[in-house]
Amino acid sequence: MSIAFFPGTFDPPTLGHINVIKRSAALFDKLYVVVAHNINKDCLFTPDERVEMMKESVSDLDNVIVETYGGLSVDFAKEHNCTVMVRGVRSEQDFSYEFEIAMTNKMLYPELEVIFLPTDQNYIILRSSQIKEMVAFGANISKMVPSPVLKYLKEKYPSKE
Repeated sequence: MSIAFFPGTFDPPTLGHINVIKRSAALFDKLYVVVAHNINKDCLFTPDERVEMMKESVSDLDNVIVETYGGLSVDFAKEHNCTVMVRGVRSEQDFSYEFEIAMTNKMLYPELEVIFLPTDQNYIILRSSQIKEMVAFGANISKMVPSPVLKYLKEKYPSKE
């Protein structure tokens, strides 16, 4: 059985994240989507809220399991017998950053392979930080996030009407 995982902060999940998840789910028997506690980021949503948004957004994918994790990604991989980490990349800068992290993770867990999936061109400009800023100013972001996420964002940023 092939088991992979896709870690990220997902604050909030975007359609770009969902695209990578769907494509990855088609490649592996089981895919964990791991909502990370990133100590270097101030998140708008709690880990539980991010897990719930993600679960609602991928509920149609039977082989996807959404969990939260507070430690190193490689430790999650070891604990769940994951042999592959999936990383989505939008640009050369993303690839460079992700490549360095992949090499570090490989040092910590030599059995782990990392697969880089280029983002579908429809989602190449989506960044969670930009989405939060746009919704805070009342922009229509319905074509950028799954509908469950839109509901959560509207709760955080009520309409100014």
